Amino acid sequence: MVALPPELTQHTAAQCLPGCLAALRAEAAGAGTARDAVSTVEVDAAEVQRFDSVALAVLLALRREALLLGKGYAVRNLPVGLQRLATLYGIDTLLLA
Repeated sequence: MVALPPELTQHTAAQCLPGCLAALRAEAAGAGTARDAVSTVEVDAAEVQRFDSVALAVLLALRREALLLGKGYAVRNLPVGLQRLATLYGIDTLLLA
């Protein structure tokens, strides 16, 4: 599972996105585990405490990468405020499906 950082804002997104993408690719390939490659990449947002709309861009970038790798995509433990923001922007079904 790819874990997101506690802060996901316009000030931190550029620094965290490359690491998150690398973790997603490793998860998709099954790296570091005894199992085969996964069919669905899971992103854990449990630690996210500070966010703005840029967090949605990061989540969409991770989704795009998962789909390019031929994997499903699921976000777990998305904070309620971020769920509401996704709904406001009309992308909740892309993230919470």
